[in-house]
Amino acid sequence: NLPLYSPTFARGTQPAAPEPSPSDPARAEQPQQFHPMFRRASGLLARSLFLSSSRSWVRPFSTDLPAAPTADSTFVEAWKKVVPNIEPPKTPIAFVKPRPSIPSSIPSKLTVNFVLPYASELSTKEVDMVIIPATTGQMGVLPGHVATIAELKPGVLSVHEGNEVTKYFISSGFAFIHANSYADVVAIEAVPIDQIDPTLVQKGLAEFTQKLSSASTDLEKAEAQIGVDMHSALNSALTG
Repeated sequence: NLPLYSPTFARGTQPAAPEPSPSDPARAEQPQQFHPMFRRASGLLARSLFLSSSRSWVRPFSTDLPAAPTADSTFVEAWKKVVPNIEPPKTPIAFVKPRPSIPSSIPSKLTVNFVLPYASELSTKEVDMVIIPATTGQMGVLPGHVATIAELKPGVLSVHEGNEVTKYFISSGFAFIHANSYADVVAIEAVPIDQIDPTLVQKGLAEFTQKLSSASTDLEKAEAQIGVDMHSALNSALTG
C-alpha cells in the first residue's frame, strides 16, 4: 500500500513535490487521502467480517446425504416465483430415491451397493460384513461403521453373508461408507475369484516381468510395472 513514489523510500535524488498551501485552490480539488495504516485496518476488518459471515453457509465435509432432495425443492420454489403458470421441469435429482435417514440404533445388517461401469453386481444387498482392499490396507466394514471414503487398489473384495463368503477381484475404484450403514462400492473392473484362470495369471505375470526387465523408455517401464502389479495381486488373490 506504499505510494508509487516516496522521498523516503526512493533511490533517486528527485525532491518531493511541494506541499500546496492551505489557500491554494489546487489543494481543495485534491481528494482526501487516507493513511496506509487506516487502509490496511479497514481491509482487515472487511476480511474478518467476510470470514465470520461465510461460516454460516460453508458446508462441512460429509459422506451422508440428506433424506430429502433439498436442492430440487429449492429450485421448484424459485421457479414458481418467476414462472408460476408453467410447471417446473424435472431435474436429475427428482429421479433419485431419497437416502434413508440415520437410524437411532445400529442395524443388524449392512446394505451394500456394488456397481461397475457396465453392470450392477449387488443392489441394496443386506450382508453381515464386507472387506475391501483399500490403499491403506484391508478394511472391514460392519453395520454402524463411521462415515468414510476409501480409494481401492487391486485386490479381493469379500462379501460375508452368514456362512457364505463371495469374493471378487477388483482392479481399482472407491468405496463410500455412509453413517446410515449403507456402503457403495464403485469399481472400474471386477470378476468373481472362481472365474479366474490361474494358468493365465502365471503366464501374464511372467510376460510382464520380462517386459519390465527389457523396457527402455519410461512409458514401457510404467506399462510393464502396471502389468506386474496387477498379475501379482491376482496371483495373491488365488493363492491366499
